[in-house]
Amino acid sequence: MSADVIMYATRFCPYCMRARHLLKKKGVEFKEILVGGDTELWAEMERLSNRNTVPQIFINGDSVGGYDDIAELNRNQQLDTLLGLK
Repeated sequence: MSADVIMYATRFCPYCMRARHLLKKKGVEFKEILVGGDTELWAEMERLSNRNTVPQIFINGDSVGGYDDIAELNRNQQLDTLLGLK
């Protein structure tokens, strides 16, 4: 069973694009919430993640950080476990 993945992002942020690419490469479906220009959604993202940069990624409701964080989890072979791929 795959994980529930939500990513708060903006459309053209390079880190958001990298995160999208990594998740798609893993074959993971994710819900993307575009926060660019929407102060309420941005505030929601900050409240949930305690961070003010995009992307912010949540796996099964837990904040795992941004692109650098999931890339490190992937390098350490922990991302597949979190995503329910192992």
